[in-house]
Amino acid sequence: MSRPKQQQILKIEPPTELKFKGPFNDVVTSHLHLTNPSDKRVCFKVKTTAPRRYCVRPNSGFIDSDASVTISVMLQPFDSDPVELLKHKFMVQTMFASNASDDLESLWKEANPSDLMDSKLKCVFEQPAEQSPVKSEAAAPTPTPGSDKESELGAIMEEQKRLQQIVAKLKLENDELKSRPDGFEPSSKEGLAASQKRIILIFLIVAFVTGVSLGYILS
Repeated sequence: MSRPKQQQILKIEPPTELKFKGPFNDVVTSHLHLTNPSDKRVCFKVKTTAPRRYCVRPNSGFIDSDASVTISVMLQPFDSDPVELLKHKFMVQTMFASNASDDLESLWKEANPSDLMDSKLKCVFEQPAEQSPVKSEAAAPTPTPGSDKESELGAIMEEQKRLQQIVAKLKLENDELKSRPDGFEPSSKEGLAASQKRIILIFLIVAFVTGVSLGYILS
């Protein structure tokens, strides 16, 4: 009959969660503090379910009696599916170093599974809090002299552009009426005359708007 699994001897801080605070467009580091309160030497190693996402330093080693070690867990920059992040977990696995050897690889290979102790931690990802907009009269843009005048001038120039487009369209219609054969329709001559009158009228309006624009520019 196998022995029951041993309880973790190390004191681990934080005990259950590793928190990573964004933004996550750069490396984000969290820390694990391992303390050995026993009178024996302990060896440890840190495992994760997402080894490609993290860099752990140191990821294994020894902790002497009444000593402690700080482990840096560095999350690499990512833009990932939140569902995948929920699966990220860490495990701190430990055991008593039964001999004075510093050969960690051999110690872990020869370890009896019943001698292993482990603690699992889940990962928590905290997005940075959005800064609420600060309403301040001082922060509001201060109108500069002439800004209203420039706005009015812009509106006039837009209207001038619109009228010029209408004139171009009427000229095109006028050319089409001129190109029609005689006797096409009795209304064709009337349409030609009306089109010519509209062109003259809008041309006068454009000239007036242009004059107003020049007045603003020169004033």
